[in-house]
Amino acid sequence: MGRKPSKGIPMFSNHSDFGPPVFLLTGFPGLEKHHFWISLPICCMYMVAITGNGVILFIIRTDQTLHSPMYCFLSMLALSDLGLSFTTLPSMLSVLWFNHREIRFEVCLVQMYFIHTFSIVESGILLSMAFDRLVAIWNPLRYTSVLTNGTVIKIGAGVALRAALLVFPASFLLKHLEYGRKNVLSYAFCLHQDLLKVTLSDRRISSVYGLTVMLSSTGVDSLLLVFSYFLILKTILGAFSKEECLKTLSTCFSHFCAVLSFYIPMLGLTMIHRYGKHASPIIYIVIANVYLLLPPLMNPIVYSIKTKQLRTRILNAFQKERKW
Repeated sequence: MGRKPSKGIPMFSNHSDFGPPVFLLTGFPGLEKHHFWISLPICCMYMVAITGNGVILFIIRTDQTLHSPMYCFLSMLALSDLGLSFTTLPSMLSVLWFNHREIRFEVCLVQMYFIHTFSIVESGILLSMAFDRLVAIWNPLRYTSVLTNGTVIKIGAGVALRAALLVFPASFLLKHLEYGRKNVLSYAFCLHQDLLKVTLSDRRISSVYGLTVMLSSTGVDSLLLVFSYFLILKTILGAFSKEECLKTLSTCFSHFCAVLSFYIPMLGLTMIHRYGKHASPIIYIVIANVYLLLPPLMNPIVYSIKTKQLRTRILNAFQKERKW
């Protein structure tokens, strides 16, 4: 059965005559006096993430030679990273800079929707990029005929539509649950599992649906990613010399780093929510922030450094600016 409200604690739905429930975000408990200093490295990470992904989008958009499937997928990845950054930045700064913790339920629900939507989009794009690398290595002669502009657009649209449709019912179910008058959340942003913790209603349906979404999106994507890399390694080891093998593997390095920076924090957050009941709240908060901040931060850095064409275009662009 779902958790029942304790005696003396009123339940409120979104249509209650007593007013809507209030949700309180949490920064770093016990370190409130140091929030401003904690915000400095966090703000730097946001600045690097937003600037880096913005530069990548600008370079790819303005350089015709980079309008290939690989760079189209990279543009999609940069867009999802920007979306994720802009979704969490306002509430993060509101808590750390102004200690303004209160957030309306509707705003919290919208933020949760976009956080999880962009996360699923990123997972789908990483899988699409793995498919791009697989085709390029496995059957390079058919690369341009398989990954046409139309195919890339359809893949991108499919990834975005899948995420939007999967997350919407989760938001709908949460909206129709009942909550206490005041609800303290664990982070400076709203996550599905965190909203489920504070509901006073039976949470089983929402919980099962949330698990279904995770397994059918990032769960399936991760298995297909592993399978893609298995086929890539099998192709490389079976048909290339040692030097060619290393050279070909280097083309996958940036993507492999992007996969690790996305899935490792997500796995850590999932594990600590399931098994870390006695862990310090700070550990929860740090892992959740790493989960949302690391991919947008690392992706533009890794791709700018390891992708020669992109690195050359960025350096040329900065040199032109310095001449002006």
